[in-house]
Amino acid sequence: MQATRSGVALASTTGDPVNSHHVTNDGRTGVIVENSVSTVARTVSRTVDGFAVTPRTETLAVGEKQLFGPFDVNEYGGRLLVDVDHAGLKLTPIRI
Repeated sequence: MQATRSGVALASTTGDPVNSHHVTNDGRTGVIVENSVSTVARTVSRTVDGFAVTPRTETLAVGEKQLFGPFDVNEYGGRLLVDVDHAGLKLTPIRI
């Protein structure tokens, strides 16, 4: 979804710890990640163009919400892959 000065409603996707998520990346892409239900800190990691790289992971405590990005297309590619370790993580991609 594209951010606007007048505002836009956010629509989240439930994290899927089995199947990776992907977002089209144009260098202005961000992802809001929220640990919505788990009482345990949860981890978000990324891969580049489907290939494993030295993992960049972030851990979110229960109730915590963070915005990640933007992601340089030269480093992350045109398809940003996001892995989660629990369905309690909610993902909201945005273009900033």
